[in-house]
Amino acid sequence: MIRWKAFNKEVDKKLIPVKTLVMAGYPTLICIPDISGFTQFMSEAEFELSSKIIPSLLNKIIYSNEIGLKVSEIEGDSILFFKQGELPNFQDLIYQCKHFHSEFYKQLKKLRTAQTNKPGGDQIPKILGLKIILHYSNEIGMVPVGNHIKLMGEDVIVAHRLLKNKVPLEEYLLLSDDLLEAYGRDNQERSTELLKFQKGVLQIKHIGKIGFHYLGLSSPEVNT
Repeated sequence: MIRWKAFNKEVDKKLIPVKTLVMAGYPTLICIPDISGFTQFMSEAEFELSSKIIPSLLNKIIYSNEIGLKVSEIEGDSILFFKQGELPNFQDLIYQCKHFHSEFYKQLKKLRTAQTNKPGGDQIPKILGLKIILHYSNEIGMVPVGNHIKLMGEDVIVAHRLLKNKVPLEEYLLLSDDLLEAYGRDNQERSTELLKFQKGVLQIKHIGKIGFHYLGLSSPEVNT
C-alpha cells in the first residue's frame, strides 16, 4: 500500500497525518473566486496589458484571504482554494467572500489608473468582474504534485460545474446546498444570511441535480 511520507508543508499537518494514504478523503470546503469577462478581456486587450492585469488581480485575491484557505491551483482566471477540518463561522465565510470582491475592485481601480493610457486600459473595469463558488464535501482526496496539492473527487467536479450555472448575473456569491447542510438547518447565522439569497438548481450529467443559493454582488464605482 503506497503511503506519502513527506507531505507538502502547505497542508495543515494537524489535520492530515504525515503517514497517510495519498488518496484518502477528508471533509473539505472548496472556494473558487472566478474572474468574469476573462475571455473577452484576453481577446480584446494587448498581451502586454493582459499579462500584467490578470496576475495582479489573482494575487490580490490570494493575499486577501483572512480565514486560512489554502491554494490548490491557479487556473488562468480562477483560484481553487480549500480548507479542511472545522468550517469557519458562517458569517466570517460570507464576509471573506465579500472581502475578496471588494479588494478585487480596489485593485481594478489601481490598475485602471496605472494603465489608463495603454490600449484597452480604460476597458478594464467594464469587462472584468468576480463571481465566487462555495461548495463542501465530506470526502475530497488529495494528491501531492510538485509543491502543490491536487484535489480529487466528484465534488471537485461539482464545484467547477457550478460555475456553469444559469444565474442571470455577472457577479455573485453562490453556495451549494451541500455546504449549507454542513452548517445545519438550525444555524441561526445561516438562516439569517440566507434571507438575502435566491435559490437555484443545476442538473449535472452523471451526477444529478445540485441545489444552490446565490447572492448578487454589486460592482463598486471604479471609473472615477
